[in-house]
Order: sequence, then C-alpha cells, then structure tokens
Amino acid sequence: MIDGIYILANDVVYDQLIALLNSIEANAGRKIPICILPYNERLDKVKAEISSRDNVTLFEDSDSIAYWDNFAIQIWKNYPRAQKSWRGWGFPELYELPMHRKFCAVDGPFDRFIYFDADTLLMGPVDYVYEKLDNYDWVVNDFQYKSDLKFIFDGSSEQMQQVFNSDSLQSKVFCAGWFATKKNIFSPAIRADLIGKLTAGEADVMAFLAPDQSLFNYMVLRSGISYYNFAFHDCEQATGNHWSSQFDVVDNILYDQGSRLTYLHYMSISSSAFVRLCGGEDVDIPYRDVFLYYRYLKSPEKRPQSFTRPSQLTLLQKSTSSFIQQRVSNIKLKYRNFKDRITQ
Repeated sequence: MIDGIYILANDVVYDQLIALLNSIEANAGRKIPICILPYNERLDKVKAEISSRDNVTLFEDSDSIAYWDNFAIQIWKNYPRAQKSWRGWGFPELYELPMHRKFCAVDGPFDRFIYFDADTLLMGPVDYVYEKLDNYDWVVNDFQYKSDLKFIFDGSSEQMQQVFNSDSLQSKVFCAGWFATKKNIFSPAIRADLIGKLTAGEADVMAFLAPDQSLFNYMVLRSGISYYNFAFHDCEQATGNHWSSQFDVVDNILYDQGSRLTYLHYMSISSSAFVRLCGGEDVDIPYRDVFLYYRYLKSPEKRPQSFTRPSQLTLLQKSTSSFIQQRVSNIKLKYRNFKDRITQ
C-alpha cells in the first residue's frame, strides 16, 4: 500500500510550490512520496527542483493527461449554458481546462493519496487522513458546505433533486483544492456512465466559475462513492483552513483556538502576489512570515531581507498596462459578440 501526495503545478506557481514542498517535509511527520501533475508545459524550474528532491517525481503519463483533457472537453463544450456565459464574459470556450488535470491522480502510482493545490501549506501530520480512507472512498476537510450552494451547483431545485435525489445536498459539497481518495476510484464503467449523463443534459446543474470543482463534486456525489468530511462530521474538532480566518502562529505552525491546522489554503490570492513578495516587494499577504519561512526553509540566505513599495512610476505603468489589456479584451469581446449575432 503506497501513500502519496499529488500537487498540480507549473513554473507560474514555483514559489508557492517550493513553500508547499518544504512544509510537507517539515510537518507531515514522515517522508511521503510526492508527484507533480503538470498544469502545462511551463516546467523548467519545476523540473530542476524535482531533480534535487529524492521523493518528488513528475507525472508523465501522457495517455492519462490526454484522457482527462478530453473528458473535460467533452463535458464543457457540450454544456450550452456554460459556453454562452463564458463567451459573454470574454472567457475561452474551455475555461480553466488545465485545472482538470488533477483528475490524473486517480491513474497515478499511489494507492491512497492526498491532493494539494499549490497554494496551500501543510501544517500537521496527515496519517489520520489516510486512515480514514480505510472506511471511505473520498475524504475532505473544509467548510465549503457553509458557503452558498450556487458556487458548486446552480441548476434549478427540480433539476438538482432529479439528478442527486437528496434533500441534504448543501451538506455534502466540498472544496476541490484539497482532498484524499484512492487509485482508480472512478472505474472505466463509472466514467462512461457519468460522461453519458453529463453530455445528455445533467451538466446543467453545475456552476462554472470553478469548473473543475463543480465537476469533482458532481462525480463524487453522482457516483455514490462513500464520502467523509471532517469539518462536517466532526465539526467541534475541525479547524479552519482558509487564509481569511484568524489563527495563532507558534513556531511557524498555525493553530485555531489551540488546535493545530492540517493545512492552510491561500485560495483566491493571485500567484503574482507571491512572486512579487519573493522578489522583495512589500506585498500584504496573510501569514506572510509563515509563507516566507517555508519558501526559504532550505535557502534562508535567499530570503528577502527588506521589502520595498513600488514607485509611483511602476504603479502607473502597471495601471496603464492593465487598462490597455482590459480595453483590448473589451474590443475582442465586442467583436466576438457581433460575430455570434451575424452567424446565428
């Protein structure tokens, strides 16, 4: 039985990846093999880092990557409401397609595994998570169920009742940035059944601002595999994990009212903020010193010793560039909408 960790990453999130790898090494309690799922081909720095760590590998199963890319393409290109909305917002027709590559983890070498988004830090041992997989197929630890259901499923109440046949759907949704499951949990038969249902119209229950998250929730709940959320089933013992919460910091470990966090999730904070911070810019990131500690744990001499605010000229240049990019995007959107009207 091989336990492992998967992380979706590329060079864009390099600083966050290094911090996460170091936090796993420091806090997991034991040495755990790690496999990097490639977000895209921008991997030069990632590959160099992998070569320096004997427990980290790169996922290179091109057949699996192609399969899950195509799986997601079939679903989202055959989902009219998503296509119409993305087109109206100026998004590509396959919005955030590479995020679906985290599905490749079910084809990888680990029998039991935990998936981490790159914008997380591990704060404590995870053996209890692997142990829970002895009794459940899918394990999470988050409070997504306390958020509005529309961020995961936004079909009509009649649609969702017909698809899920559940009066407690709200309590079952989860964040797809951190979860644990098993190899081959979605068998070929399950995959074929789900994609048939989705392309036949059931996709219409899914929200599409975070498409991979909606799809993960659909597949777990629709397949009927067993599911456990520590934050729901053991709410009194569970800690928060989102950066917006108020945690205590003790020796670079975060605590929620005395209980040690398992992980911290920097969800929705731009990767560029971490790049700028590591470049010496005075960027206000929650638990900044904790992040910097793990980012430079193996190279403290490279940690910025001081931070500077960008000059007014730099700020003006950034503002001007952003304005021009927005104008170009608006022009492209108007042209696309005009083209759609004349071809209808």
